Amino acid sequence: MRVLFASLGSVGHTYPLIPLAIAAREAGHEVHFAAGEEVHEPLSANGLRPFRPANSFYEIYAEDLAPDLARLRPDLVIHEWGLPGAAVAAHRAGIPGLWHGFGRMFPEGIGLQRPATADVPALPHLDICPPSLQDKDFVATEERVEMRPVPYPAPAAPSGERGSKPLVYLTLGTAFGTPELLATVIEGLARLDAHVVVAAGRVPLAHLGDLPDNVFARTWVRQSDLLPRVDAVVHHGGSGTTLGALGAGVPQLVLPQGADQFANAAAVLAAGAGLRLLPAEMTADAVTEHARKLLPRNGNHRAAAQVIADEIARMPAPDEVARRLSDYAA
Repeated sequence: MRVLFASLGSVGHTYPLIPLAIAAREAGHEVHFAAGEEVHEPLSANGLRPFRPANSFYEIYAEDLAPDLARLRPDLVIHEWGLPGAAVAAHRAGIPGLWHGFGRMFPEGIGLQRPATADVPALPHLDICPPSLQDKDFVATEERVEMRPVPYPAPAAPSGERGSKPLVYLTLGTAFGTPELLATVIEGLARLDAHVVVAAGRVPLAHLGDLPDNVFARTWVRQSDLLPRVDAVVHHGGSGTTLGALGAGVPQLVLPQGADQFANAAAVLAAGAGLRLLPAEMTADAVTEHARKLLPRNGNHRAAAQVIADEIARMPAPDEVARRLSDYAA
């Protein structure tokens, strides 16, 4: 069977699809992946045959994908929530499609069109969000195929003992971090009796100035390796980091800045798996106070996060779902 995956040309939208695409390839299906060139390197490394439709670098419209559907003639198209154009193109070509989620169903008004359009009939959703955290209306009204959120890149085998001091991981993602915000959060975390690892993302390391001795900053860290070793995650509320921390059973302090981050933060807070600081509440003192509450290794927030981690572990793995893809094909 030939399967075409399609995503927006960004890490946050492409990486959630890669585990299933790899599983589909390993199950013997011929896999192709439509996305902007920014994400072609990891796709090529996994034998997923990436290509850029038409002149699209980020978003793909129905007209962009139509010639490639005629060329490849896939049996199934798997398009992520951020690409309604791919769903429209597949429907026009008479090719079955599936939505692929990247976290909680996002609210209206964040700059993405929700995955429902009058041009496309209702389609099943490959849902990587644990049901207890998913939007309740979405769970009640949509056909969902549950699938475990698997980190990409896959984590390396853990090594070494956990240190005597807590380890805190800080990231503000690739789109929302600013030097001012990052500096405020670092100031607050540096006051803890803990080691702090910072993934600075788009903020140049030189803009952070001299850092305290217990703070270690890198432009990028392999998050999937780090999460199983940390005692708390402080982050912006992106879906990937939110689900990654929950999958590792790690409590989190969420500092939402935009997009779906406010909804993700509210869900984590409601589940008891972490705390939240809204932009108007953001001070170094508040960061210190909230992060300190997350650090006890026998604390309530860690226990709540572990409950969700256990729920995630019970969800079907991508290879299980890949074996069922032919049920949705033409």
